[in-house]
Parts: sequence; structure tokens; C-alpha cells
Amino acid sequence: CKSIHGGRARPVRMTSHDRTRPNVLITGTPGTGKTSTGRHVAEVLPDYQLIEVGELVKSKHLHDGWDEEHGAYLIDEDRVCDELEPLLAEGGCIVDYHGSDLFPERWFDLVVVLRCDNSVLYDRLAARGYGKQKLEENLEAEIMQVVLEETRGAYDEDIIVEWSSESIEELEENVRRIQAWVNCWQGPGTPAP
Repeated sequence: CKSIHGGRARPVRMTSHDRTRPNVLITGTPGTGKTSTGRHVAEVLPDYQLIEVGELVKSKHLHDGWDEEHGAYLIDEDRVCDELEPLLAEGGCIVDYHGSDLFPERWFDLVVVLRCDNSVLYDRLAARGYGKQKLEENLEAEIMQVVLEETRGAYDEDIIVEWSSESIEELEENVRRIQAWVNCWQGPGTPAP
């Protein structure tokens, strides 16, 4: 997404300065509460569009098949970015995805990295029916702060927040903080909450 795709002509890109509403990325290891948080944010900000990237990949077939070993789709990053760019250019999007370095920095005004204690995370992933290998990979990723470090490498530190997401109370507080920040957004450069 960060480079020209195959030499094809691309539409003129809007910058974050052209948007009248911010875009928020909610990211974290699978099981940290991204989707629940995103859905709750969409309820309190009904004029915002929730984009669950995993669902978009499935529904629009933006993948190159299924990876049996990892139990996941092999996403076509270029096609995903091509699909998302016009939506995010307008602003007013809440994006839920387990990674952050796929997307250009200019797309987001706030990046929320959700974290979770591994005992809570284990129970959530086991309840989803994750196999042993997939469960271990995700627990290790959370221990090693893979998503957090990836995010720090991809975005300006001023737009990143790291929040715990282990209980309903924390979920509600995270939603409240995102809503308050969106409502106070003054344009690019608005400090993260």
C-alpha cells in the first residue's frame, strides 16, 4: 500500500489535511477486543463507518486463498488497500484489523493498540476454537508486543495509544475515550487521548 501498485494509474490521493472527520485504526493481537470495541464505537458514532478488514477480505474476495497451516486467508494487500483508499480518503472510518503496517500512515489520525493479559487472551482464543499452533502463535505475539512494535514502526508516536482490553469496563472506557477524542478532533495533529 505504501508504494505505487504495479505501475497502474492511481487516483489523486487526499491527505489527512483534506478530511473533515478523522479515521481511527483499532488494532491488536487477535482476541484483544478489536471487533467488540469497533462495534461499540460504531454504535456511539453512528455517522462513522465501521470497516472490519477481515470481513471485507472475505466478502470482496480480496485474498489469494486459504492458508491451511495458519488457518487464515492469504490477503492480497494491494487489493485491500485499493478497496479501502476511497473510503478512508473521505474520513469518518473506524477500521478494525490485527495489523497496522499494511496501511499508509496518512490514512489514520488515531491508532488504538489493544492489549490483553495472556490468561484472558488464552480463554478468548480457546473459546473461538483456535488450534494449538494458532493459539500459541497469538499468545507469543502478545507477549512479544508484536502489534505494538509494528505500530510504533509504522506511525507517529503522537497518534498511538496503548490500552488494556480485559473486561467490559475497560471496553466501555476505551469506547468512551475514542468517542471523546473524535468529538474534540481539531484536524491532523490533534493529540491522542
